[in-house]
Amino acid sequence: MIEGQPIDWDALAAIRAELGADFTRIFGYFQEDGAKSVASIEDAIRDRDAVALVRPAHTLKGEAFQFGAVDLGLMAERIEQCARRAVEDHDFPVELTEQVVLLRPLFDAAMAALGHAAAPVMPVRCAAVFGRKGAEEPIASSVGDAASMRERT
Repeated sequence: MIEGQPIDWDALAAIRAELGADFTRIFGYFQEDGAKSVASIEDAIRDRDAVALVRPAHTLKGEAFQFGAVDLGLMAERIEQCARRAVEDHDFPVELTEQVVLLRPLFDAAMAALGHAAAPVMPVRCAAVFGRKGAEEPIASSVGDAASMRERT
């Protein structure tokens, strides 16, 4: 995991291989849950509620790192840590406002990159063998191959 690298393609390939056929469904959960977490974080900032920042930031952090969205995970981690300190100090982390403003665009960019790379590999018919059985070949040689995912983005 390297800061400044939006997607850790090796982590994405590993989770894709681990989840197998369930990958697309679970990635869909991440998209939905992540959007809810971002909205909850934005609401908590608007409401100046440090306690309400902790759980969605923690959830977003874990899911982002699991799917290789490094920058998103690091930002969620900073929000979570700062919110936890603020709760302990009975204060509100005003300094998080600027980061939270950047959170949604970062989430959207990560979802676009991951969504494109995580798209299921669909078989295509080869024109040279039209009508023959077994004429379908995958677009990429290895569904979970990090290099093939990088090439598709």
